Amino acid sequence: MATSSLPRLVGRLKAHLAEQQYPLNQRLPPERALSARLGVSRSSLRKALAERHPEVHLMGIGETIEIYKEKGRPEDVAARFRLPEFHGSHAIGHTRMATESAVTTEHSHPFSTGLDLCLVHNGSLSNHNRLRESLRREGIEFQTENDTEVAAGYLAWRLREGATLEQALEGCLSDLDGFYTFAVGTADGFAVLRDPIACKPAVLAETDDWVAMSSEWRSIAVLPGAADAAAWEPKPAVTYVWEKAAVA
Repeated sequence: MATSSLPRLVGRLKAHLAEQQYPLNQRLPPERALSARLGVSRSSLRKALAERHPEVHLMGIGETIEIYKEKGRPEDVAARFRLPEFHGSHAIGHTRMATESAVTTEHSHPFSTGLDLCLVHNGSLSNHNRLRESLRREGIEFQTENDTEVAAGYLAWRLREGATLEQALEGCLSDLDGFYTFAVGTADGFAVLRDPIACKPAVLAETDDWVAMSSEWRSIAVLPGAADAAAWEPKPAVTYVWEKAAVA
């Protein structure tokens, strides 16, 4: 979608949602590049898009986490979305070389796993086709044939059924076949999980001021104080979770 057409699309969606009497939060921030924020429920927005703009894909929904993704060189994508202007407590970024799906924006990471949750994945799942069909029978929707979206759908299903994020990730160890290192972003922090044989590389580092995770140390080494950080390789089949401290 051309950037110039986004304001018109947002305007039409707002008008359509108002016509259908969907609850819409009118206190909206300015649109950014190819993304926009609408204060409306996921089901209402999906229905409106399906009715009026089936070519538009919903990347994520929530009140805290914003998902921006696009195909192209990382520095070009960062400039397009003006990422240096962002402020927040935590962020998850990912670049991928497509192995299981087409090179498109829709197949890029992160994938939304539910309200204010997103997933990035390094690896390849071997049972994603069978699991996708099982999850569809449970009402989980998919927009691509990407194996990572199946992992995101699996977490969404487990969370919907009442599991905690840690329990949902532990379920991956028995229900997902293949290789994976997952990083899951939440409203309050992030979690990391590697498959039982830890096929894909990962490194964690922590100081009094920050926690960082990456596939290789060189991307962490540029952070302030990295030379004094406690660094380690996350163990296989162990869930690591960090959350912001609660404010009294």
